[in-house]
Amino acid sequence: MRRNLLPILALLCGTLLLFLGNGLQSLLLPVRGAQEGYSNEVLGLLGTTWASGFVIGCFVAPNVVRRIGHVRAFSGFLSLICLNVLLTGLMVDQNTWLVLRAITGFCTAGTSMIIESWLNERATSESRGTIFSFYISITLFGVVGGQLMVPFADIATPTLFMICGIFYSLAALPTTLSKAASPQPLKRARLDLRGLFRNSPISCIGILLIGVANGAYGTLGAVFGTRAGLDQGAVAAMVSITLFAGAIMQFPAGRLSDRMDRRHVLAGLSAAAALSGLAIVAIRPSGTYEIVVLVAIYGAAANALYPIAVAHANDFAAPEDFVKVSGGLLLLYGIGTIIGPTLGGPVMTWAGPHALFAVTTGAHLLVAVYAIIRSRQRAPIPIADRDAYTTAPASTSPLATPESLSLDPRAKTGSSTPDNVRPETSAGKEAS
Repeated sequence: MRRNLLPILALLCGTLLLFLGNGLQSLLLPVRGAQEGYSNEVLGLLGTTWASGFVIGCFVAPNVVRRIGHVRAFSGFLSLICLNVLLTGLMVDQNTWLVLRAITGFCTAGTSMIIESWLNERATSESRGTIFSFYISITLFGVVGGQLMVPFADIATPTLFMICGIFYSLAALPTTLSKAASPQPLKRARLDLRGLFRNSPISCIGILLIGVANGAYGTLGAVFGTRAGLDQGAVAAMVSITLFAGAIMQFPAGRLSDRMDRRHVLAGLSAAAALSGLAIVAIRPSGTYEIVVLVAIYGAAANALYPIAVAHANDFAAPEDFVKVSGGLLLLYGIGTIIGPTLGGPVMTWAGPHALFAVTTGAHLLVAVYAIIRSRQRAPIPIADRDAYTTAPASTSPLATPESLSLDPRAKTGSSTPDNVRPETSAGKEAS
C-alpha cells in the first residue's frame, strides 16, 4: 500500500486542502448569511447556483484544460476560487454572493476533474482500488474537517474567509510544483439518458429524487440548525455527523444489497430517511441532543442511498458501459441538487425551519414507493450475476465529477477482458 500511495501523496494532500476549503466555505456561507438576515430563498439559491456552476463545469472545464493544459488550468481555477472566497468575505451582499457561488461551483468542477485525472493517470490495475478508496475518504475528511473549523472564529469577521483562501492557495502547490507529466486530456461525458432510463427506471428517478433531498439538506441544513436555535458549534457538529453517519452506513447497507433485491434496500433506507425527517417536522425539536440524534439517523439512511442506486443500474448494464451509466446518474443527481435548495428555501419561509425535512421526506417517500412498485414488475438479477457494490463519492461529498468514475476499479475491469462480461448483463437486457 505504501508503494502505491507514495507517488501520489502530494496530490492527495492537495486534494485534502481543496476539500477543507470547500467544507469550510459550504458551511460558513449559509451560517453567515442567516446571521446577515438573508431570506431562506436566497440561502437556498446559494446552493442552487453552486450546483448549477458545478454541473456546467463538468461539461465545459475539459475544453479549458485542452486549450491551456492541466497545470495552468488548475492554477487558474484555484486562483478564481481563492479570489471569490476573499471577495465573499469583503463584499457581504446577497446578489454578489450568488454570482460568486456559481463561479466557485464551476471552478470546483474543474479542479476536481484535474485532480481525478491525475490520480487516474498514476493508478495501476493493482493500486486503483486503494487509490479510489483513499480519494473518497479524503473528500469526506476534508469536507468534515473544514466544517468543524466554523466554531473556532467569529463568523461576523473575514477571518474564516481568509482561512478558506489559504487552503485553496496551498492546494495549488502539489500539482504546480510536481515534475510528473501532465495526464491525458480530460474526457467528454457521453450520456444517453433515454437509454439509461430504459436500463433502470428506479435508478434514474431514484437518484434524481435523492439529489433533491441531499441538495436541500446539504445547502439548508445549516440554516435549519441556526433557525432552530443551535449555536455555531452545534450546527457544525450536526452537519458533520450527517456525513459521518452516511459514510459508516454505506458498508452494512451495501453488503445487505448484495444479498437481496437492491430495490428493497432502497425502499427500506428511503422509508427510514422519510420517517426520521417526518419526526423532525412533527416533533419540531429544539434541543441540541434531540436534533443531532434525529439528523444522524436521517444522514445514515439518506447518504447510503446513492451508491446502492448506482450498483442497481450497473446490475442491468454491460460492464463496459459503467462510465456511461454512472456519468448519466451523476448528471441526474446534479440536477436534483439544483432543484432541492430551490424548493427548500420557500418551504422553510412558509412553514418554518423544520419544514426543510418536509421536502426531504417527500422525495424519500417517492423513492420508497417507486422502488416497491418496480420490484413487483421485474425480478431482480441473480446474486451471482450482480455488479459489485462499491462506495460512491457523490453520497459523501458535495458532488462528484465524471472524471472520478475513471478511478473506480469497475471502469477498468469492465472493459479489460471479454471474460468479465456476464451473460445476463448484455445491452439488450430487459429494463429493471
